[in-house]
Amino acid sequence: MIVFKKVELIVKKKWSNALVLFILLFSFSTSCQSNPDRATDTPTTGSINALADATFLPVIQAELDVFHAIYANAHINVKFLPESDAFKKLFADSAKLIIASRRLSYDEKKYFEQKKIFPKEVLVGRDAVALIINPKNSDSVLDLQQIKDILSGKLITWGGQSNRSKDQKIDIVFDHPQSGIVRFMLDSIVGTDSLSPYAHALRSDTAVIRYVSKHENAIGLIGVSWISDKDDSTALSFSKQIRVCAIRPHPNDRSYKPFQAYMALEQYPLIRNIWMISTDPHLGLADGFISFVSSDKGQRIILKAGLLPAIAPIRLVNIRND
Repeated sequence: MIVFKKVELIVKKKWSNALVLFILLFSFSTSCQSNPDRATDTPTTGSINALADATFLPVIQAELDVFHAIYANAHINVKFLPESDAFKKLFADSAKLIIASRRLSYDEKKYFEQKKIFPKEVLVGRDAVALIINPKNSDSVLDLQQIKDILSGKLITWGGQSNRSKDQKIDIVFDHPQSGIVRFMLDSIVGTDSLSPYAHALRSDTAVIRYVSKHENAIGLIGVSWISDKDDSTALSFSKQIRVCAIRPHPNDRSYKPFQAYMALEQYPLIRNIWMISTDPHLGLADGFISFVSSDKGQRIILKAGLLPAIAPIRLVNIRND
């Protein structure tokens, strides 16, 4: 008997509507400090530039497609780039809306406050960092200490994991040196500011999947929305080009894959947040898009992408295959 856990979204319209109203009212309160002549967009019309961590591209693009279909006069031009570059451009006022895996730091908030800007930060979802390997690699279960040793360079071959040749070095790949995934893994897992000398960037998430699918010794770091099966409404399967590692918090613990149920229960250990951050003081298109992603429809898009909605409550349902 196999037991799977499925995540379902429960819609509570009072909750969703109240959140949207709160965002809009908060934005309106700050708009009094802005120059009204400068505002050329509304929550559902106009054009703005936005930035997003490239590791969130699948889910943010899905949100944009639906938002633009509903609001034909709205045009949000999102550039997907490494997370650190997105923050740099936010500070340089190249865009007033970014989507990232972290909030502003205390010093970053102070920087904006000194300019009489009070950023809005809304948590809209939770993502998982998946470790992917070649389908021919049998070492598909790792614990956190092993992951730390691999990423830091203490463990450099697959030989210590199984009967594989000790000469087969672990080839670590990721999207970009400045990506949010690298920052998260260094800060939360490795605890240092540098990766193994056998780690290298490939400049895109699709390149990571393609590389791992062709190299037996590779292990890739990637956001789970890139490998969730878009045709599986429960997001319980992954691309067949690669294998997804199961992770144990400790050597003797049960292992977990980045399924939504294990993310909701915080049993899968590599979970990070999705934040929408706006520095636009007036009530405009940035607020409209944040409100949409936070709404019932936007949260369902996040759920379908294989991620965990942050706003709408969920329930876990056991599905049994006898």
